[in-house]
Amino acid sequence: MTGIMKAQIDWIPLNSGAVRPTQGKTLAVMQVSGGSQSFNAVNQLRLLGRWMRMLTIPNQSSVAKAFQEFDEAGRMKPSSYYDRVVDVMEELMKFTLLTRDVAPYLTDRYSERIESAAELSARVNLPATAAVAEPATWPCGCAPDCCAASPQ
Repeated sequence: MTGIMKAQIDWIPLNSGAVRPTQGKTLAVMQVSGGSQSFNAVNQLRLLGRWMRMLTIPNQSSVAKAFQEFDEAGRMKPSSYYDRVVDVMEELMKFTLLTRDVAPYLTDRYSERIESAAELSARVNLPATAAVAEPATWPCGCAPDCCAASPQ
């Protein structure tokens, strides 16, 4: 994987609140190389996709000797590589259509929903001043059962 690609990934914010900006997005991985075919980059991107909580499609593509696979206009020539790239893109579209409405459900985690004890207490409990009833006024100005002035 190139340094430029790593730098781009490093600039993606880790999270916004408890949610990663990539969370629930569909990911397809493909690579082109100038030499022999290798799946090292796509395997590494697949791992990164999981770490970024993306829904990675099962299919992937690697185009070897990419300089031979394009015509003068920059379009990919018909070949088994071309067919494989089209297969990956079709699968990406299908997985996106299937998962985009349920992505929040698929990426929901218990550990991100639980509250800390302090947050729960702040949300549920009444403020200390509202929880204590106002003391009754006694002739002597003190609390009940403290002196002879309190009724029995």
